[in-house]
Amino acid sequence: MAIPLRQTARVGAYVMNQRLHRREKFALVLQLEPLYQCNLACAGCGKIQQPDDILARRLTVQECIDAVEECGAPIVSVAGGEPLVHREINQIVAALIERKKFVYLCTNALLMERKLDRFKPSPYFSWSVHIDGLRERHDESVCRDGVFDKAVSAVREAKRRGFRVSTNTTFFGQDDASTVRDVLDFLNDDLKVDVMQISPGYAYERAPDQEHFLGVERTRAIFREAFADGRRKKWRLNHSPLFLDFLEGVVDFPCTAWAIPSYSVLGWQRPCYLMSDGYVRTYRDLLDTTEWSQYGRGRDPRCENCMAHCGYEPTAVIATTGSLRQTLRAASDTLVGQRMA
Repeated sequence: MAIPLRQTARVGAYVMNQRLHRREKFALVLQLEPLYQCNLACAGCGKIQQPDDILARRLTVQECIDAVEECGAPIVSVAGGEPLVHREINQIVAALIERKKFVYLCTNALLMERKLDRFKPSPYFSWSVHIDGLRERHDESVCRDGVFDKAVSAVREAKRRGFRVSTNTTFFGQDDASTVRDVLDFLNDDLKVDVMQISPGYAYERAPDQEHFLGVERTRAIFREAFADGRRKKWRLNHSPLFLDFLEGVVDFPCTAWAIPSYSVLGWQRPCYLMSDGYVRTYRDLLDTTEWSQYGRGRDPRCENCMAHCGYEPTAVIATTGSLRQTLRAASDTLVGQRMA
């Protein structure tokens, strides 16, 4: 794996500080959505199904800063919608980097090459490009031909200019172990991105396509086969070892969605960015007024097939910091990933 050493150290210290202050719930990553509007209409996405008046809304730079400072998360994933549609997105990113937050700017890359000049390389900044398979599979996923080639071109140009580039790949029911291996081999060995994030698809309630999301048992079977023969160690994956164990079914975790809260033009989303059970004004309201015990597999039917990183990656990270053996394991993988990068 190749999680940046600086980020690993900061997050570890942050979690330990929360433990010392006996805080049971805290934010690890803020899912910041400064707009819902997008220049694609992917079948598996529920964000662009919002009414036109909501799609027209934008968070201001100050509102984004306030949300980040309110929850205190060391990492900010700027998503949407398509963030590069936002006219002030470069100012939002710059303000968060100035506050030494680790910023991942999620994009479908259609506007990326054109807007690279508005950003500067930084150890606190990474592009996060959505690539949901190789050419045919990706273009099918985003419902438009040619998007894969534009994304690959943008990644190569960003790397040439000295930016850190990560990718975000979601796997669906059409995928199997071979497609997982094929895309990760391409991203790791050919495109040579810095890190890769992976996640099984979750059925957004508003998504037009409800037929191709993975269930728990199939998710485990696919990743168990894809990771066989030590393959996962060669890929620069932006995940803790325990989360990868979780995907394989080696361990199981409860959902801790409060650790990756979502803030958007509608406020703080309850309970996570995949489900819409209302919105509240502050992060404290989200923590205090959400009935967290009602969510998760075996509790809410909507959660039965969810293994998404927003609910389970933070559980794995917190479990890692609570175990010396797992901490050493994660540190070892990080150092190996740094040498491979």
